[in-house]
Amino acid sequence: MTVVGRYAPSPTGRLHLGNARTALLAWLQVRAARGRFVLRVEDLDPQRSRPEHEARQLDELRWLGLDWDEGPDVGGPNGPYRQSERGEVYAAALARLDTFACTCTRKELREVASAPHGADPIYPGTCRVAPSHPGRPAALRWRVPPGEVCFDDGIAGRWCQDVAAEVGEFVLRRADGAWAYQLAVVVDDAAMGVTHVLRGADLIDSTPRQILLARSLGLTAPSFAHAPLILGADGNKLNKRHGAPDLSALRAAGVDPRRVVAALARSAGLLNPADQHEHVAPHELIASFDLRQVGRDPGPLVELTPLA
Repeated sequence: MTVVGRYAPSPTGRLHLGNARTALLAWLQVRAARGRFVLRVEDLDPQRSRPEHEARQLDELRWLGLDWDEGPDVGGPNGPYRQSERGEVYAAALARLDTFACTCTRKELREVASAPHGADPIYPGTCRVAPSHPGRPAALRWRVPPGEVCFDDGIAGRWCQDVAAEVGEFVLRRADGAWAYQLAVVVDDAAMGVTHVLRGADLIDSTPRQILLARSLGLTAPSFAHAPLILGADGNKLNKRHGAPDLSALRAAGVDPRRVVAALARSAGLLNPADQHEHVAPHELIASFDLRQVGRDPGPLVELTPLA
């Protein structure tokens, strides 16, 4: 079996160091298996996605030393490679699923469930029989089949979730017409022949939903591995407020990309912390790559912030 992996950035801003580490690990998993690597642009959010962000992200991934066999800039047999251009494919998949219209807002659902601000509560079934506000634009929710979904993650180990009980009927198309990530990613991975997905641990909770969707659509779900996140000094996911430079800043400062790759590889467990390798190109890591080297626990990358 040919291993097919992918990296799928959202063109809503600059790539930070956490994005870069995930991209590097996903690329190494595929290249070590002599497989095919796909670059897919997940530009589902029409308000935040920008062509200039996409162009910058692709340039910066190449600057790191990564390449891909299929993508929006190089083409391939399974395109288009921008989700904004794949609406007909999603519509065909949606038509095969049992959905219902929901006119509830996220604020209303949080209030019903007494959920904290920003949290997505378990859907209480408000519109399951009929829309609660018939005059409003409606999202489409999926009637989720009951039962526990389990999978063996390549990094995190065994993971189980009863989607119907712990998430409820979730949105497949938003009220503004935008396609939901959960549906799009399942359809695209199957259409592009993706066999292995390596991504950040912040997405592991979505995986049971995606496996369940794949089963319901008669598709084969890929194998999953969720890499731990990079944390800031406050213990939260690394982002701009922690002062860590993004790839654009590092590149503009004239930093050797091999220094960035070495730091990322060391933080992921691919290089011995005591090693004196200050400069490593991605292709130099292929022969020794082993997913079992990647630890489960998140942590700070103290050596990266001084790079700029």
